[in-house]
This record gives sequence, structure tokens and C-alpha cells, in this order.
Amino acid sequence: MSTPLIRPAEPHEYDEIARVWMESWVSTGLAETSNFLLANLRARVLREIEDGWSLFVADDNGTIAAMLALHLPKLYLDQLFVAPAYQGRSLGRQLLAFTRTQLPDEIVLRCVRENEKAWRWYEREGFVFEREEVASATGFMMKCYRWKRETRDE
Repeated sequence: MSTPLIRPAEPHEYDEIARVWMESWVSTGLAETSNFLLANLRARVLREIEDGWSLFVADDNGTIAAMLALHLPKLYLDQLFVAPAYQGRSLGRQLLAFTRTQLPDEIVLRCVRENEKAWRWYEREGFVFEREEVASATGFMMKCYRWKRETRDE
């Protein structure tokens, strides 16, 4: 198996990115596949890019294996979703390592409280829980996390 290449997303890929996002979100058991959900995610990709997202994909020889959305000025890892067929292959860890090259000193993120698999993974990866808040866009209760690069006293 080749290692997917992490690169900036291209506009012609936005529909496929939304599909990967939906399939990965549905794999959490917190939503069901629907044309309505897919349409909302397609619209959100465009809206979020206009609002400052840096959007990346993990490209496996032309197949989008994952999507990663960062809001660099806010130090925010907004979305990290791996297609179900690629889950369990350390692709999330590769995307997180890439995120740390883009945001080397500090990263903040939010994770749906009911998505225990995801937030436990972020905790194992060194993120520290700070608080819970309701997401205004979705109504989900979100767990807010922060990671800071360790500094050495010299």
C-alpha cells in the first residue's frame, strides 16, 4: 500500500471531498447518509474556504483518502476526516503530523462529545481538554481541546 500524498485541495475536488467527509462522519454512527447531508457539506466546503479554510486532501493515486481543513490564523484544526476504507491505517496520524508542520506551536480543535473514538484519539495525541460548548451551526455539544508544543527551559 502506498502512502497517500497530503496536498492542497483543488476546486474540482470539492464535491468528492464533501462525499468523503459525509462517509467518514456517517461511519461514527452519529448521522445517516443522505442527499441533504451531502448538499449541506458541499455548500459548507465552499463557504468555509471563503471564510479562511486551508483545505488539504490525502491523495492516494487519484483517490481522495481523507480531508483536512485548517484555519491557520485561528490556530484551528477544523476538520479531519478519513474515508472509511482508509481508517485504521495511521492516515489520521499522518494528517495530524502534517497539521503540526502548519501550526507548529499551538493547535485548537473541537470534537463532538458523542464521538468518543475521536476525542480519545486526540487525547492520546497530546491534546488537552479545556471545556464543552454547543456548536451554533449543528447544535452538537463539543469538547474543546488545545495542544501546545513543549518548550524547554534553557
